[in-house]
Amino acid sequence: MMSIILFDGECNLCNQSVVFVIKKDTENHFRFASRQSKIGNQLLDQYKIDKNIDSIIVIDNDTVYLESDAILHICKYIKRWRILFIFSIFPKLIRDVFYKGFAKNRYKWFGKKEQCMIPTPEIKKRFLE
Repeated sequence: MMSIILFDGECNLCNQSVVFVIKKDTENHFRFASRQSKIGNQLLDQYKIDKNIDSIIVIDNDTVYLESDAILHICKYIKRWRILFIFSIFPKLIRDVFYKGFAKNRYKWFGKKEQCMIPTPEIKKRFLE
């Protein structure tokens, strides 16, 4: 079964995170779409996700994971990063305070693109169109 990661295609950090996950996801568990893409918007509508949410989004078996839950869900499938799933013992409310603070400042700290990234041919097959 595959999971879909919806990411902010204009965010430098988000784009680099997608590249990182692609390199580390040796089992090809994840597929990707920017939230700004046609398929990204369709998935947001289909799962009734607020288009203004400031979060990475993971959809797995019709379950939607947001904010820190999304990050931990990704870590669960990445070798050597699975250990970070231990942070799920902390209440979501506490984890999300840190997540939201980071998300709020990501453009300031990492910059913003004028357009979504264009995947290289070797990783393009991992993106939904």
